[in-house]
Amino acid sequence: MVVLVGLDTTGTGKSRPAGQRSDLSNIKKWWRTLGGDGFAVLPPPTRSRYTQSDGHEDAAELFATRSLPTSTSFAYWHWQSHSAFDRSGGLKRELYVHWGGDHATVAAGLGDGPNGYRVIDNGPQGAFGLDKVTEKDGDGLPDPEDTAGVRQFLDRLRSPLVNRPGSPRRHDAPLTAAEESWLHDRLRGPVELSGAAGFVTALEARQALTPEETSRLLPSWRAEYAGRLTEWPAWAALLDALLRHDHEEAWDTVASLGPQASDALGAAPSPRALDVLRGWSLTGQPNAIRAWLTVHRAVHGTDPVRTAGVLAAELTAHDAPEASLSRLFGALSATVTNDWRAARPTEDHTAAQAFAALTAVRLATDEDLPRPLRVAAALRAYDQVAHVREQAALYPGVTETEVLSAADRYEAARDGLLAGTGPELTGYEGRLGDIYHRYRTLTPADVQWLRDRVADPTTGVQGIAFCLELLHAHGEAGEAELAALLPRWKKELTKQYRTTYTEWRHPLVTLTCLAQDLGHPAAEAMLAWWAKPKPLWKTPVRLLTHLGAPDEEKAAELWEFIVSGGHDTGHLMTWVLLRARLDGTHPLLVAERLIGQRGVRAYVLHRVLIGVADPAQPLWHYDIDPRSHSWLLRAQEVADDPRLTDAARAIGLKAARRHYAFRYPDQVSPPLTDGQLAAAHAWAEARADRTAAD
Repeated sequence: MVVLVGLDTTGTGKSRPAGQRSDLSNIKKWWRTLGGDGFAVLPPPTRSRYTQSDGHEDAAELFATRSLPTSTSFAYWHWQSHSAFDRSGGLKRELYVHWGGDHATVAAGLGDGPNGYRVIDNGPQGAFGLDKVTEKDGDGLPDPEDTAGVRQFLDRLRSPLVNRPGSPRRHDAPLTAAEESWLHDRLRGPVELSGAAGFVTALEARQALTPEETSRLLPSWRAEYAGRLTEWPAWAALLDALLRHDHEEAWDTVASLGPQASDALGAAPSPRALDVLRGWSLTGQPNAIRAWLTVHRAVHGTDPVRTAGVLAAELTAHDAPEASLSRLFGALSATVTNDWRAARPTEDHTAAQAFAALTAVRLATDEDLPRPLRVAAALRAYDQVAHVREQAALYPGVTETEVLSAADRYEAARDGLLAGTGPELTGYEGRLGDIYHRYRTLTPADVQWLRDRVADPTTGVQGIAFCLELLHAHGEAGEAELAALLPRWKKELTKQYRTTYTEWRHPLVTLTCLAQDLGHPAAEAMLAWWAKPKPLWKTPVRLLTHLGAPDEEKAAELWEFIVSGGHDTGHLMTWVLLRARLDGTHPLLVAERLIGQRGVRAYVLHRVLIGVADPAQPLWHYDIDPRSHSWLLRAQEVADDPRLTDAARAIGLKAARRHYAFRYPDQVSPPLTDGQLAAAHAWAEARADRTAAD
């Protein structure tokens, strides 16, 4: 990825004189001079190039149009990055420009940058930067009127940030006397609030905002941002300062902010903060639960494990939302790990992660904890216990025998703890993607848990999408699931839910397919809704409903879309699965027949070929995910499938070889054990004489 960081071309922050070129014009002029020697640049983007995937697709089309080798390195930026330009073409923040191919070739192709800018090379896994050259005084400080220089200065002060549960939000890097004085000078006299946000944040991150500055900023903040306090970028820093200085209006501000003030209260523990956080936590607020644990421990002086046990009992007694206990365990794990790191400041992040894994394994069988917390620990430890075993001899202060005994206890208790349980469905969807491989086969307990979640009226759209997809793909969805969701589909499931970055489809797509497969009367109403022109979000995914009750007419309509070159959001995957159902064959055999066929984009077909390796759990992600262990396993299966042609198997081999397991193994999710990594390398070495498809 390349980063272009721009600023106003005057270097003063003032209006650009008439006739002077904008940043966008300067960059475009320079951009047009680039290319050659195995390097190409894509034209500046339109809205059709919205993601990195779109950029790589555009690159493939450019290579074909210009008859360039597919090995050509390239650089581009997409429309999301383009929003860094203001309406007059000035760069108001960093502009990210992505790249593909060979890093050294891209670096050489970009060169030093256009006049007045400089290119910064941050390495093969990082980003190039294009930033304007700005002047600094002897103390390294910018001219306050130079908006570009000020932005660069504040960006430098913004890193590294320390924000661990149980500790104030602060920066490790102290300010020099000159830097602190410069920042305070920016807050003297009348202050324009939005422009002051960076100065406020930089000071309070070092707990340097003064009581006088705090008192002057507060009324301006409350007046200018009334009813939307959190829209001011520095609101959290000012709230930290209010509480730190024991300002008389701090608690009125906390009440106005509600649970969004939880982190600030966690960094300023007091009995009053404890009472406020308890009330928010009992309603399931995730930030409040983490801060509640921190403050309860600080006020009462108890260790984190015993504190978590007390809080779990309160959550259970007050019928708090189910996810609350999982969040409490997450807070407990983070707190115990932070205590461990504080006692061992020389240990690195990797060692802390290893200790967190051991903590989850141990706490899953800690009888002093209530069962719900032990279940949460068992869920967290599921993919980590193998790592704990591998590193048993490496934990400081713990013997290898003790670690292995803890792992034995965990594995003996795991099935009993996890029977009839499942992951939190309301959190970050990437975590659900990380554990998707666990559901490649379903136990009776899994099926019941998934059905219970679909039937639960409190399960949200993301949870329904995840659970219904698994049930339907495994042939376990039926009339009960349809009946549970029919009262909700018009009001809740017709909302936009983007699924191109997940392994499952929009829940209304899956529900419509289920209704058609069952021949249910509701299918007609759903299909009529899909046929309407609005809302616009559904247009790209309407054809995915053709997988339900497939027929030749649906297959033909899907195929027409595919060869039209329209943006694929699961269409080829749907056609392959549909065709396989109609023909009574494995979808892999359907997909391989498309290799080299005119109108079928190769990179989409390659993703589909691997995604349908197991038709009982197809992977709907928009691309082959090089960080996913599940995608690696599917690619290996395709590479070794004796039913497939050499060309199809070569596609699987190429995808497997490009997986991060072989390039950046620390980025694979869930993390690979040493044994799994060694097995992957042995697998690749055993096939070293096979040629992967271009």
